[in-house]
Amino acid sequence: MKNISKVVFLFFLFICTVTSYSQKTTSASKTSALKIDRSKAPAPGAAPKIQIGNYEAFMLDNGLKVIVVENHKLPKISFQLSLDIDPVRQGNAAGLLSATGELLATGTTTRTKEQIDEETDFIGANFSTNSEGFFASALSKHTEKLLDLVSDVILNPAFSAEQLEKINMRTLSGLSTAKTDASAMSANVAKVLRYGKQHPYGEITTEETVKNITVELCKEYYKNYFKPNASYLVIVGDITPSEAKKMVEKYFGKWPKGSVPKNNYETPNIPSLSKVAFVNKPGAVQSVITITYPVEYKVGQEDYIAASVMNSILGGGGFSARLFQNIREDKGYTYGAYSQLSNDPVIGYFSASASVRNGVTDSAIVEFLKEMKRMRDEPVTEKELQSTKNFITGSFARGLEQPQTIARFALQTEKYKLPKDYYATYLEKLNALTVGDIQRVAQKYMKPDNAYILVVGNKDEVAIKLKPFSASGKIEYFDHFGNAVSDSKPLPKEVTAQFVIDNYIRSIGGLKAIHKVKDITTKLEGSVQGMDLQMTVQRKQPNKSLTSITAGVMVIQKQVFDGAKASASGMQGNREITGEELEELRLESQLFLETKYNTLGYQLNLISIEEVNGADAYKVEVISPKGNKTYDYFDMKTGFKVMSVKTKNVPQAGGEITVNSYFSEYKEVKGIKFPHQLSQSMGKQDLKWKVTSVELNTKLKDEIFK
Repeated sequence: MKNISKVVFLFFLFICTVTSYSQKTTSASKTSALKIDRSKAPAPGAAPKIQIGNYEAFMLDNGLKVIVVENHKLPKISFQLSLDIDPVRQGNAAGLLSATGELLATGTTTRTKEQIDEETDFIGANFSTNSEGFFASALSKHTEKLLDLVSDVILNPAFSAEQLEKINMRTLSGLSTAKTDASAMSANVAKVLRYGKQHPYGEITTEETVKNITVELCKEYYKNYFKPNASYLVIVGDITPSEAKKMVEKYFGKWPKGSVPKNNYETPNIPSLSKVAFVNKPGAVQSVITITYPVEYKVGQEDYIAASVMNSILGGGGFSARLFQNIREDKGYTYGAYSQLSNDPVIGYFSASASVRNGVTDSAIVEFLKEMKRMRDEPVTEKELQSTKNFITGSFARGLEQPQTIARFALQTEKYKLPKDYYATYLEKLNALTVGDIQRVAQKYMKPDNAYILVVGNKDEVAIKLKPFSASGKIEYFDHFGNAVSDSKPLPKEVTAQFVIDNYIRSIGGLKAIHKVKDITTKLEGSVQGMDLQMTVQRKQPNKSLTSITAGVMVIQKQVFDGAKASASGMQGNREITGEELEELRLESQLFLETKYNTLGYQLNLISIEEVNGADAYKVEVISPKGNKTYDYFDMKTGFKVMSVKTKNVPQAGGEITVNSYFSEYKEVKGIKFPHQLSQSMGKQDLKWKVTSVELNTKLKDEIFK
């Protein structure tokens, strides 16, 4: 796999080059003939009077609450059903709600999934279900057909065990991302930190919990919570309220009402002092920083608008926000730094985040905390406040052009018992805010000394620098699903680096089987940026190699080495490979290089035990005769190589670049096990490969390596 990683490294450079073009915009201005005093900013005008579109609300006898937003501009209609229930704890079956929502659309007692899909396509409709209802839209002439379909799905679900198994398999496949994607890791652990695992918002879907999801549990959730008296149906489009009432009565009037469980949970508290949490991502060259804590922040509360404005000034307002201007524009630590103040009827949260280079992780955290403290301790400027008001006013006004916005306002007004004129007077309340109001809410919501400071990154390079941010001076370590782990695991005294390598060789088949191999041809399929790729890797004893990456008939990149000379060709032109790169290729083209480390002069060092993809692995430092370092990770149970990390200085890419390669799904081919799933990441680029075939001893001709 060394040779594959080498070519993919070069391919990544090509991709980065292609996507690094910058776009420039120009603007022209016209000079007015009027004389304007440009030393004075124009005074803000009075808040515009907002005319919120009308809606009508009514309730069926079974308790279903219906909201109708009439709009005849286009012959379209949409229906959205949403439950109004307390958060539901899923326990050891986390993922149940999502699975149930998806399962609803896979069949009814009278329709198969195929029939549902065919009927949806026939009328050109959009239809999707979720754990709290559905969304459906179509041309208004198909209203009755659409209602007949969606009401059948909600009232008569089949709950097929076969379909649930497919859903669970897709979920398990998607969970693999959570083990390698730093942002996914951060999202998981942040939820656990804010709410705790006993709160519904702190539950994490894992492989183990998905395996506990059954049809019986899906039926139980549906039976308990899918009740008309706990639901809102929002209708938007080409329909009158009277027509809507007749149709809703016809299709949902027989939906039986019933009692719905009430769920109560302890309110999560912010930490009494700041804590540092760390998730190790071996080989990472960037850290994902998240500063977060729970807050009580609900739509309609007295300081809701002021707090929203405060967050916009801090980090929610895009390019002009303080975090962006400081951490990106001034310091250059990141591509973007943002904050979020998220509302929720139960418990909301504050979060500030960015992805930064390893070397500036601690410096970036300093700036985050500084801006939070500045927001709390110092008043914002009148200019900042007015600019933010203008931005929000424009966004608010543009949103009113969409009927769905009116529907959302109507639903929130009914659901949260807001004053009927809450949104009609929204801009008046916004315009009345003062600098003092912003500082007052900042003092309430900004808690830089009571925050969870979460970092996902390379422990070896970053973790020790974070201790000063923890009030206790300690760092708490977590895995990618939010489980507490030890910061270090002792190495067994009897284990050496050579022992790990020898165990790997035995695990894949042993020296006897390896020595029988004279040549290998591996074919792979992958995709990047929507482009389907094919890769063929051919190697022959002792160190001949050919690797080509194609997209259909187009050769993206090709590299050949005949044991003495090497060349590369493709979309970036042709070139001869010489110098250190040639010497490196001479080594990495060896078949089963690990079996030749000693004879070729490699140095091996056993570094530590690290977690890779949820399992413990030995980390081995591999130093080539030229001094180049690679870090390989070997699963402690299987012995297989599961990850490899290599960093190189690449001037054309602007400095050092690290490629993380992951290997999984080892399968036996003529007595030797090869990984059949490979994934590589470099910066923000990710590439996954599926091995379609491995052929041994096909008597490859020397001529193909010329």
